[in-house]
Amino acid sequence: MNGLVKRAFRYRFYPSEAQAAELSRTFGCVRKVYNLALRARAEAWSLRGQRVGYEATSALLTGWKRTEELAFLAEVSAVPLQQALRHLQTGFTNFFAKRARFPRFKSRKKSRASAEYTRSAFRWRDGTLTLAKMAEPLDIRWSRPLPEGAAPSTVTVSRDPAGRWFVSLLCEDPGVTPLPATDAVVGIDVGLDHLFVLSTGEKIGNPRQERRDRTTLARAQRTLCRKQKGSGNRDKARVKVARIHARIADRRTDFLHKITTRLVRDTQTLVIEDLAVSNMVGNHRLARAISDAGWRQFRQQLQYKASWYGRDVIVADRWFPSSKLCSVCGALAAAMPLRVRMWTCGCGATHDRDVNAARNILAAGLEASVCGAGVRPQRKTPGGQSATKQKTPRREP
Repeated sequence: MNGLVKRAFRYRFYPSEAQAAELSRTFGCVRKVYNLALRARAEAWSLRGQRVGYEATSALLTGWKRTEELAFLAEVSAVPLQQALRHLQTGFTNFFAKRARFPRFKSRKKSRASAEYTRSAFRWRDGTLTLAKMAEPLDIRWSRPLPEGAAPSTVTVSRDPAGRWFVSLLCEDPGVTPLPATDAVVGIDVGLDHLFVLSTGEKIGNPRQERRDRTTLARAQRTLCRKQKGSGNRDKARVKVARIHARIADRRTDFLHKITTRLVRDTQTLVIEDLAVSNMVGNHRLARAISDAGWRQFRQQLQYKASWYGRDVIVADRWFPSSKLCSVCGALAAAMPLRVRMWTCGCGATHDRDVNAARNILAAGLEASVCGAGVRPQRKTPGGQSATKQKTPRREP
């Protein structure tokens, strides 16, 4: 990747009581404006067949502030409210382009509490950050330094369900440069017994982050269920459950960052399988293990790091029979139940199921790139098959 890379640096901070109250009001106003604009746009489309854009909702916001019922919207910074309208516009753009489903209303209890500030709504001076409507800078824990000379262009403040406050600074990072090219290529098969199996034969174990805290989590959830709804004790119990979930998620993210960074650093071309994770978690026997594995997060990290450092990520078609195909002679087995971990082909080759799948994924991904399928596998081709199926990878025994 050439040029500067926009990169978000996330830090934890500890607001004062006044800052926490101001931010909580801002979160509520952002949610209110988003929901009002979504309702206005949905009604305009369903009743009059009219598309309402960002400019129209911005004018509506001005009118809402002048009403007695919504006058409180004028008490917080206007920038986060305008940014909420821009986010809604992006949601509708993706919906009409068939990249996402119809935007949904934000919930006070379930939606992410966040507010976005642009340059006009914060002051960055001598390493301190002061947001609009605040007299004092935020008490940020600088766990890592910002790039030298970098100044944030956008600041996003959020609060997670565990009650932790975070600030994300979007900066241009000149330190992200492509890594030296290498000839190394690798296919990656994901699983549950071993989280990742590489075509080189290396197996990366599954740490099963959720299992480590399963007993503690179950006890905290039982305690939460016993509390009366709407009570202060129930809210305290909810925070305890959220903190356990946050601890599990933090460990999972840290582990995946270490794995993806190593793979991107050492490998020029990485081939992974296109998995429908949202469909796979419909299997209630495996849903917990699949969710704990973090396969989707792994793919996201791998792709953006590869784009930063000049690596290639190829996604093989999800319907490619990687486990049932012999990587030596190309023969296709009739069936391959999950309980079969080792199998012998008619050509005499004995395969480890996962290593064999990783090697087939590597071969299929490289062939797809030669056929012009690119990173995203094609669903409709002249032959009616995906690029990875047009030619079965066969090798002479």
